[in-house]
Amino acid sequence: MQDNKPDAAAAEIIAALFMRHPLWEDALALLLGTAMVALGIAFYSHAGLLTGGTVGLAFLFKYLADWPFGLVFFALNLPFYLLAIWRMGWAFTLRTFCAVALVSLLAELTPHWIGFAELNIYYAALFGGFAMGVGLLMLFRHRASLGGVNILALYLQERFGLRAGAVQMGIDASIVLAALFVVPLDKVLLSVLGAVALNLVLAINHRAGRYMGVS
Repeated sequence: MQDNKPDAAAAEIIAALFMRHPLWEDALALLLGTAMVALGIAFYSHAGLLTGGTVGLAFLFKYLADWPFGLVFFALNLPFYLLAIWRMGWAFTLRTFCAVALVSLLAELTPHWIGFAELNIYYAALFGGFAMGVGLLMLFRHRASLGGVNILALYLQERFGLRAGAVQMGIDASIVLAALFVVPLDKVLLSVLGAVALNLVLAINHRAGRYMGVS
């Protein structure tokens, strides 16, 4: 009988890993995750940096035309929701819509809640990237995202056989190249450093088999 105790303990651990998140945990994760992303956006906005994806596009419009980041980010995501419904289903799409709406709102409110008398640009690049990475990690683990080009990349992979990672990288590279005409070169290079920090958080913590909670 003693030989079965380790097996029973392992079974309990596995069952716990696959326990479904209750609704309140999903809601709290959406709030905290989007707040972390909005904090990273506040760092980048104050330092004049940007990142890839739809967030990077919203930054470009903000710097180029002085349009409100939150409004632009929300509008840029609208065309992608139909793809999300088709590719990911209604539950994922609704969570993603809520996440995008919260980031859009919090990105506009956060600068009114916190101010920077001094913000080192290297710190902003690294820890802004880390903050957004942690926020995205929380969203991913609760079956949500910030939509945009991630969904487009998955659609192009399914429809035309293009590798999603290559498409995403191509889009991000295009945003960085476009940024060269909008922001100084040193800030573009620091933005690349921030993107590395963001993706490092995801690469280390978002691996198959390391986390199996479901929503």
